[in-house]
Amino acid sequence: MATSSAYPPPPPYYRFYKDYENDPSSAPEPPPPVDGPYQLFGATYTIDVVLPSLEDQGVRQLYPKSPDIGAEDPEQRASAPYFGASRYFSGETITAIATLIHMLKNQIQRWKQAIEDIKQRREEAQKLLGESLLILDGNQPSLPAM
Repeated sequence: MATSSAYPPPPPYYRFYKDYENDPSSAPEPPPPVDGPYQLFGATYTIDVVLPSLEDQGVRQLYPKSPDIGAEDPEQRASAPYFGASRYFSGETITAIATLIHMLKNQIQRWKQAIEDIKQRREEAQKLLGESLLILDGNQPSLPAM
């Protein structure tokens, strides 16, 4: 019986790549693929691992095992169980995009209105500042009392 450790020592392969930067072709060929059972960290594995199907695990499969997605017949495509869901999600996505566009348009209109308000208030402030400077300089009679 062979002994094994939890973590094997590092392989000596790094020595083969010392001159790799100067001569990339000096690296050795990769090892052949593993064939048959092999050991890894003390456990034996095989390469023919097959995942169990959903039905074998007791889970209902919601899509066909081999759907013909590229079917040319529209009736065949429409009868696929996932076709209705894709139409629903497409419609939902289009609705979400349309809502987003509407919100952005409204936001742009509000920004334009806010910019116009700022420009108007700036013009009013400049006009009042100009009148105030004239009054301070004494070039214009004072404003009538209210």
